[in-house]
Amino acid sequence: MARYAIFDIHGCLVTFQKMVEQVIQLQPQDHLYLLGDYINKGPNSKGVLDYIFSLQKQGFRLTCLRGNHDQLLLDAIAKGEHTVWLTPEDKQNTLQNFGVASFQDIDPAYISFIRSLPLMALLDDYVLVHAGLDFSLSNPFLTNNFVLLNTKRMQPSLAKLGERRLLHGHLPIPRASIEQAVSRKRPAINLDAGCVYYKNQEFGQLCALNLDTLALLFLQNTEEPYSIKTK
Repeated sequence: MARYAIFDIHGCLVTFQKMVEQVIQLQPQDHLYLLGDYINKGPNSKGVLDYIFSLQKQGFRLTCLRGNHDQLLLDAIAKGEHTVWLTPEDKQNTLQNFGVASFQDIDPAYISFIRSLPLMALLDDYVLVHAGLDFSLSNPFLTNNFVLLNTKRMQPSLAKLGERRLLHGHLPIPRASIEQAVSRKRPAINLDAGCVYYKNQEFGQLCALNLDTLALLFLQNTEEPYSIKTK
């Protein structure tokens, strides 16, 4: 049995599927952790969720966390689409991908799935969240939901983590920075290699980590060309 984590897929279905099936070669006894941001920006948000559903139906062991972009769907429904901070182009691309005119029209199965997603996974040796924890708290595991999904600044402490290592994504960084953080076994490791930003030479890779060996797996974005900023 092996444990893997994959970060910030953002609608890059072809790349995600290739990572799971050809690079990781996921087995039924393995455990795959997905750390959120399945949707928006990339070409096939709906397809990413459908593929996750397919893996679950086939009996693969998945733990899926919620990301800030996934939260956007819930916010749009609960508070109105005017609260969604996507660019008009990004918003329209996502809606077209789901084949609807508004977020409220998205199939309830997708909304129910996102609503069911936890914001943190606490393992014996790792803490997994989408964005990070508030280490100004005496107990960072009491971090509020907004910070768990959105923070970009941390001063991590192994002592406060209970000697666990924090794994997160959310903020794209170059591959070399990821490799350095893993090799130095830093308390908090950002593993978002900016897969969706394939036009930016610093990014454009999907990152997976073997939680047992700390082996990094990178896969260049293999989607058909699509409109995206360079970040």
